[in-house]
Amino acid sequence: MPALSPEIPHPTTAPGRSVRTTWTYTLGSIVFVLVVLDAMLLSLAVESFNNQYDVVSTLLVVILLASMVTQIRYCWFLQSGLGSGLPRPLWSAALLVPPLAVWILGLFVPAAALMWALPLWLGIALIVCLLPLRPRIAALGAGVVVSLLHPFLFSLINGESNSFSDNQGMNMLLVYAAGMPLVILSSLWWWRIVVELDKHRMIAGELAVAQERLRFAADLHDIQGHHLQVIALKSELAERLLAAHPEAAREHIHETRLIAKQALEETRSLVSGYRETVLENELENAREVVSAAGAHCELTLDSLPSSPALRTALAMTVREATTNILRHSDATHASIIWTNAADGSTLTISNNGVSTSPANTPNSGNGLTGLRERLEALQGTLKVTVNAERFELRATIPSKGTIA
Repeated sequence: MPALSPEIPHPTTAPGRSVRTTWTYTLGSIVFVLVVLDAMLLSLAVESFNNQYDVVSTLLVVILLASMVTQIRYCWFLQSGLGSGLPRPLWSAALLVPPLAVWILGLFVPAAALMWALPLWLGIALIVCLLPLRPRIAALGAGVVVSLLHPFLFSLINGESNSFSDNQGMNMLLVYAAGMPLVILSSLWWWRIVVELDKHRMIAGELAVAQERLRFAADLHDIQGHHLQVIALKSELAERLLAAHPEAAREHIHETRLIAKQALEETRSLVSGYRETVLENELENAREVVSAAGAHCELTLDSLPSSPALRTALAMTVREATTNILRHSDATHASIIWTNAADGSTLTISNNGVSTSPANTPNSGNGLTGLRERLEALQGTLKVTVNAERFELRATIPSKGTIA
């Protein structure tokens, strides 16, 4: 099999059906042109003998047929692409030896001498496609020299110049054969473009899958992180109230069960791809949960946006901020403020009682990173400020980002 060259990066996965079909068309066109040229050459060779067949002329016809077969078979190696390397030497020898025999025997037959150089030229045209750029140019130059050397040697051996014929078919064959390397090289160049496009298509598909996995992981983090934090809080409150206020503890246990059920339902909806976050519900839940944790929560809202994408991003922001308040602070006061202005809208969530421990800072974790990416997709920004044991999260959306 031909060794692959770094000149053509091959895709790591199998090509698509359209790519395989494109190669079938490319191979078919190359084989068709070669068959047409070889058939013209064979018919002109037979015609040039003027019905006077001898051993040399018969041998020439047989070798021409063998040359046609090896040329067509060799075309299958072109699928590896330009500059991909030659196959085993036996195949290259099978491609060049019969045309070389035609080249030599053609020196001793009374016919247009240049015609007998065409099989070798066509064989070289196939080989050069598999060579790197510099050897390719050198091989083409050598092919031109060897082809033009044939009529010169014919004149020396036979003492006459019989290089060209008045036959229009012969002249047309010479012109077509001269352009054959350009035909094959251009076909393989287009084939390489198709392979590259298919490789990039597959990479784009893999990237889309990776991005969807990241989105799913971020949503799952938002759901489970928030609900588990609330469950832990409710359970702790129930434990504290169990002895002194069993009815209140029972209520918290009941709420814990409902929250766990809601988390399970949302997780199932997320897996099914039908989950929808309601901004109004998240705002009310945030106030209730923060208040249940013993902090006074102030909720101030202007008119909420209508854009579904923006509402989802803001709902996730509220949820993540609420989780941070419960997890990273001993807040006694918190505020959630949504304001609209001419140049855009701002969601500000702040609280006191932030722990000074570096391991417990609200800036650590993946939640805020996921929120920042969501808002940047809407041309928004996310700014987090921690000072004097106070935490503030500010999400700013320009006016164009609030359009539904």
